[in-house]
Amino acid sequence: MTFKTFFQADAATRLYEQVMDYILVRIERGEWKEHERLPSVRRLSDELGVHRLTVFRAYQELKNKGKIYVKDKSGYYVLPANGQKDREPADDPVYGSWLQADDLARIHAIQVEYQFSKALIDPALLPNRFWAELMMNMFREYPKLPGTYSTVQGDAELREALADHFSDTGLFHLAADELLITSGGQQAIDVTARTLIRPGDRVLVERPAYGPAMEIFRRQGARLLTADIRPDGYDMERIEQCMRTEKPRLFYINPTFHNPTGFTVPAAQRKLLPELAERYDCVILEDDSTYDITFGHKTPPPVFTYATTGHIIYIRSYSKYVAPGLRIAAIACRGDHMPGLLAAKSLADNGSPLLNQKLFLQYFRSPRMQQHLEKLCTALQLRKEAMEYSLKGSGWTWHSPAGGLNLWVQLPRQVDMRRFLQAALAQSVSFIPGHVFDPLASADNPHIRLSYPFANEGQIREGMQRLLAVYESMN
Repeated sequence: MTFKTFFQADAATRLYEQVMDYILVRIERGEWKEHERLPSVRRLSDELGVHRLTVFRAYQELKNKGKIYVKDKSGYYVLPANGQKDREPADDPVYGSWLQADDLARIHAIQVEYQFSKALIDPALLPNRFWAELMMNMFREYPKLPGTYSTVQGDAELREALADHFSDTGLFHLAADELLITSGGQQAIDVTARTLIRPGDRVLVERPAYGPAMEIFRRQGARLLTADIRPDGYDMERIEQCMRTEKPRLFYINPTFHNPTGFTVPAAQRKLLPELAERYDCVILEDDSTYDITFGHKTPPPVFTYATTGHIIYIRSYSKYVAPGLRIAAIACRGDHMPGLLAAKSLADNGSPLLNQKLFLQYFRSPRMQQHLEKLCTALQLRKEAMEYSLKGSGWTWHSPAGGLNLWVQLPRQVDMRRFLQAALAQSVSFIPGHVFDPLASADNPHIRLSYPFANEGQIREGMQRLLAVYESMN
């Protein structure tokens, strides 16, 4: 139910009371859960099209009625039925991090010696010296570049190069006009969500799922549904049943070297997903952020390869493993989605920086990129194997990924995850608790995500030894 429904249903009720009713219904439906941070006054006023003072008064009334509570310098939160506020301090950079997916950055911001929380490439593995040469070549070829804006859709030369690449590698064929350049994969998710999702829409996500994507969908007013992802892929009967009965507007998937699990969905299921999407009129948003990070195995073609209609939107990001500072990703789509995506992108930034696009284009066209990827995959495989070797005999279990950046590790016994993370950070070791990736926010999630690309092999060995010692000390 949208706010517009409330407004039309009872025009005699004062506007702030209608806002209160709207908030209460979303809480009762479980869309905003206990201790979950509510939208800011500014964001909710923009979303509902009312004055900020109206939202502020609604929040104040709900606080007085014991439905929500306030944390200083943090915002409004849902108060549980038992009336107990969250006991942890609002400004604690650790304890807040799994209450909201967008607080993942708080863990990343904590400086540690053994960094296993960031799914980012060690800068030492990137072709840093080559960029100076590329920069000079770029300015010789495009001397007026700093004084030029990009189009909203992105540089035409880059889009042509990407379209040719997808065709030459046999993945799929599409025109340059079916590509939109974005500032990274996360912006691509946000632009797509703003285009397709309206308050009250259902969005199907994997369980576990990429935390920032879930938060983007929630902020659009979506209600999340879940489908487990396993080492052998999805339960396709569950997905079809969900599409048939719940009618989700969107199904967000990360089927290749999935974040956080590392699982890869088999080709047979990838062929079926477009058929289900078309049959039940559900758009599949395929996030492919680490497609090229493979450890000697042939990666299945994207789900987008099998699409014959506009029911699949594909995101290919190069931010994590080619040039993180450039923030380059592309949305590929067919059908009538592009005008809406362009409108959302124009409101976001009116086009990604042209300088970044042209610099990436220089690299993308050069043979150095493929050479870099081959060396990078070898280095990351060695780091993954070092982490797995350190875990041997620990009793911790995981599925060894065929590519990607993470290990999804199940602990052999339940621990207080907050205390575990706090104790690990005290030993200068970081990781991400599984709860952050759980759409159902299960407090007893026994998993942690360990990322291996940021630390070298020596750091991995020493850091894992410390982490295991912390775990064993928790009785």
